[in-house]
Amino acid sequence: MNGPLAAARRYALSFTTGALLAREGAVLAPVYIEQRDWERVRDQAVESNLLQARTHRTGVRLVRETVKRLSALADDEVELLTEMTASERGYLMWAAACRRYEFIGEFAEEVLRERFLLLVPTLEYQDFDSFVRTKALWHEELAEIKDSTLQKLRSNVFKMLQDAELLSEGWYIRPTVLSERVVAALSAHTPSDLRFFPTQQAAKQGAVL
Repeated sequence: MNGPLAAARRYALSFTTGALLAREGAVLAPVYIEQRDWERVRDQAVESNLLQARTHRTGVRLVRETVKRLSALADDEVELLTEMTASERGYLMWAAACRRYEFIGEFAEEVLRERFLLLVPTLEYQDFDSFVRTKALWHEELAEIKDSTLQKLRSNVFKMLQDAELLSEGWYIRPTVLSERVVAALSAHTPSDLRFFPTQQAAKQGAVL
């Protein structure tokens, strides 16, 4: 294939299970610290129904997706997850989703954070749809997606943002004040993962964006 669609790496768009999965991450993180093997964590979590899913099938999906997100974190970040407050855990799990799914990370940086920096107070579904239309010029998988799937992806991203306390129920962007240990974890990456958040802290911390 020639043209712009040929140049872009395909987005992974399999983030329709669960939302932020912060509670699930908190359950599985200590298991990983003990096992140091994500495959064993997955097997143990499914076998023992650690996530307390109502059906086996749901449990398998939830465990698989939670492990995908957690495995985007460094070992010291997974350890940190077990010590964090609920808000801190939400921020780190949002960063994990942004790392695991390039689509979410680009939306966070190019739309959420950009609107925050431009002092635009809200984030709405139409902003997501506009982002998708722009990206579809380079990503055939977005150009071909069913409307029902797109709606599910959109609602899940917005649910993640609300779960992470980055967006209010009225869809107002919530300026984020991150703790020092979260800033340190996110700033360990180049470019800094602070770019996924509506915050001014990057400049204050001297992180490279």
